[in-house]
Amino acid sequence: MRTLTIKASGQIFVEISKAAEACGVAKSEIVRERLAHGSTKRQLLWNRMADFVLADKDVPADLSANQNHLLGYRANHTD
Repeated sequence: MRTLTIKASGQIFVEISKAAEACGVAKSEIVRERLAHGSTKRQLLWNRMADFVLADKDVPADLSANQNHLLGYRANHTD
């Protein structure tokens, strides 16, 4: 495989970095995938939501039954 070096804006770099971290792959893998398949709104939405997605190991077993998990929910949200 040949090497290509690019410069990316801060926003694009952060988006690629977050996607790579969420998927557990290198940033170059994300770039190759996007170049091969194009960037879709679905991918962009996923990247914007990555901070809200919990891994199975991080979800409490009683999440739906224990309302204490909702304490502080939306506390920092501005409408």
